[in-house]
Amino acid sequence: MKQGFKYFTGIIVLIIMVLVSCKIVHPYEQPTAATAGLYRDQATTDTTTLASLPYTEMFSDTILQGLIREGIAQNLDLKVAYTRIQQSQAYYEQNRAAFQPTLNANVGVTRLRLSEAQGFGRTNTTQYQLGVSSSWEADIWGRLKSSRKAGLATLLQTEAAVRAIQTNIVSDIANNYYTLLALDQQLAITEQTVSNWDTTVTTMRALKEAAIVTEAAVEQSNAQRYAVEVTIPDLKQSIRETENALSVLIGRPPAAIKRSQLYGQQTIALLQTGIPAQLLANRPDVQQAEYAYRNAFELTNVARAALYPSLSITGSAGITSLTLANFIVFDPGALVASLGAGLTQPIFNRRLNRTNLIVAQAQQQASLFNFRNTMLIAGQEVSDALSLHSTALEKMTVRTNQLTALQRSVEYTQELLKNGFANYTEVITARQSLLAAELGRVDDQLQQLQATVNLYRSLGGGWK
Repeated sequence: MKQGFKYFTGIIVLIIMVLVSCKIVHPYEQPTAATAGLYRDQATTDTTTLASLPYTEMFSDTILQGLIREGIAQNLDLKVAYTRIQQSQAYYEQNRAAFQPTLNANVGVTRLRLSEAQGFGRTNTTQYQLGVSSSWEADIWGRLKSSRKAGLATLLQTEAAVRAIQTNIVSDIANNYYTLLALDQQLAITEQTVSNWDTTVTTMRALKEAAIVTEAAVEQSNAQRYAVEVTIPDLKQSIRETENALSVLIGRPPAAIKRSQLYGQQTIALLQTGIPAQLLANRPDVQQAEYAYRNAFELTNVARAALYPSLSITGSAGITSLTLANFIVFDPGALVASLGAGLTQPIFNRRLNRTNLIVAQAQQQASLFNFRNTMLIAGQEVSDALSLHSTALEKMTVRTNQLTALQRSVEYTQELLKNGFANYTEVITARQSLLAAELGRVDDQLQQLQATVNLYRSLGGGWK
């Protein structure tokens, strides 16, 4: 009767413990973030997005495609990131192994000095031990399971970080490549302007000999020619530095970069952003922030479960003898074994477990705020890139009209000067304005190209 009562009581206790455990470990729910109006002045229900395009479709320049392909294969930052995945994988496998029992083998020799008063008949003896021991923790509160889930979240977070690095590498290579093309174009414009100034200076000298202009006009035009020429070394230095930066991005020593021309670049005609909710599926840093929250959530479960008893089962078996002969010829009398179970409930450990839970809950809340902030930043970057692209197109339209007017102005002032109806300051002003406008057109083109690249990266493109 007593034995049956104990058995029944044990079952009741076990059922209560299981029911309580359901409340200790909370199931994970994906965090929410407001996405309404995340893309400023961009309301759409179309889920088609640039992020789904591979870089080979996003960029038509085959040279740029080759550089990006090389960068993905050779960039050293990306290779370092891959080693972090290996580390996270190892830690995750360790968390999975926590469900398995431990098994240890031990061999020992102990030299004892005994008291004659104990009646052993001798004062010195040697004890030999050979055995194995094992222990296993029952995951009755889900602590080990939550720890394993936290490890998985860390692994997924590391993989998302790699994707984020690749996305940045793709956009950095494209932006540097376009910058290089823009610098080439600006150098060509500047060199052509120097050549044009040579013609103007020659004209001024002829007009001075005809007593139409003074020597001051000749020297002023000559000075303007040198003012343009002095910018050439800086342009060449910028080209060299951009080539070096691009070389490092693709894993090469600094060297010249083969490239095409700026005005031959073609961009995506329709910039499709999809809907803001797709950022979680496409943008790696948003995924990374969500996995960080998941990790913090599961670690809170771990800290909460640590407040409750842990059940451990231990066992050991082996041979112990005062003579070495028992190890050579097996003696059943030397065999020892033990099996035990223990329930450990933290009572007083200087508030450590309670502190761990409070800290874990605070870190979980911080991770949630970080996730929502990452979504806001993503929306800001998409909105900025769209606005920048629109601004560049608007400027390019106006710039075309400006260039047409300035080219006519230069032609007219040059003709009027030859006939003595314009002074040299009008010629100088017209040429300066034309050069600034031509360089500005290059900047406009670069702005449009880089805005497209930035939008592609902001939407999460470049890693698929």
